[in-house]
Amino acid sequence: MIDIKVPTIGESISEVTLLKWTKQQGAWVERDEVIAELESEKATFEVNAEKAGILHPLAKEGDTLHIGDVLAQIDETAAKPEGAPAQETAPAAAAQKPVSNQAPVTSVPNDIKATPVASAIIADKKVDPASIKPSGTGGKILKHDVLDALNNPGKKAFAGNELFTRVVRQEKMSNLRRTISRRLVESKNTTAMLTTFNEVDMTRIMEVRKQYKDKFKEQHGVNLGFMSFFAKACAIALGEWPSVNAYIDGDHIIYHDYADISIAVSTPRGLTVPVMRNVESLGMADIEKKVVELAGKARDSKLTAEELQGGTFTITNGGVFGSLMSTPIINIPQSAILGMHKIQDRPMAINGQVVIRPMMYLALSYDHRIIDGKESVSFLVRVKELLENPELLLMGKDPVKTLLEV
Repeated sequence: MIDIKVPTIGESISEVTLLKWTKQQGAWVERDEVIAELESEKATFEVNAEKAGILHPLAKEGDTLHIGDVLAQIDETAAKPEGAPAQETAPAAAAQKPVSNQAPVTSVPNDIKATPVASAIIADKKVDPASIKPSGTGGKILKHDVLDALNNPGKKAFAGNELFTRVVRQEKMSNLRRTISRRLVESKNTTAMLTTFNEVDMTRIMEVRKQYKDKFKEQHGVNLGFMSFFAKACAIALGEWPSVNAYIDGDHIIYHDYADISIAVSTPRGLTVPVMRNVESLGMADIEKKVVELAGKARDSKLTAEELQGGTFTITNGGVFGSLMSTPIINIPQSAILGMHKIQDRPMAINGQVVIRPMMYLALSYDHRIIDGKESVSFLVRVKELLENPELLLMGKDPVKTLLEV
């Protein structure tokens, strides 16, 4: 037997939570095959089998484990079962839904499991499958389930319960959620946080994206999104307003002559904030590729401890969820965070005329202990200027003004 221990994943991390086993008791595992997922206070990560053999888990899902604890044992002397696949996935780890053996009805999504009669009624009556509580085996929707939904229009119980139930559930907070909770409270309690607002006309950026998106995708293999414009604008503004890119350490102020920008990514398990390094030195395509990479890793729980550490400034985009305006909380020990919001067509007075423009509210929350009002407002105005005139992102200055040296 060989012991599989909880690995060291960071200097400050002493315990983890066992999220799930991807292989079950007695299953055959190949060397380097993923057998479990663990969650620390910062991220989730996988544990691999060090040898091929029969797995014997020693901990249960939900258990809190310390670094170095024995997670499982593998009997490497056992013979491989005849016909065992090289990668045998445990039932608990299966994320895909079983495919129904019934022919799907055109108007019913293929991943909705329903009997043929139930599917026909759903399609005919245009019933939202999400409003139906399935009672069949494996979550299959039966005929009487659809009829019950039709007899109770506009009424939907929580979490698949019956109507008028009074169910109260209790779940243990995950390590990640506890960390988020602790850090948010710490941020509110230890910083003198204020928020300043502005709005940006997204017309030029949207024109540039429309004009060059196909060529950009063809040339670089990645979509031209908004984040590259915002990250580049912030990197330039951070260089001009160093205090926004600094933080307090005791009696000292730590300045950074580079822009490591954290991007807030919402995942099913909570908020993670991976870091893009040296944004001031990256091109637009480099930024877009990094955003896609980090966001994908965050959602797949593949982020490393290094990718979550550091960061001199944060950008968060509540607009993807429909937020029109909010006051983001500083990601300590940083001193400022920029909040992006929903782009909304609004009537604007321009040169004495009312015109419709795609507008976005911006919010900059900052630590007033280190950043004065003038600096915070000037920083946000500079970001606004760079976004409304994206040609300035190339060198930070107006080409004509540079030519005239004014």
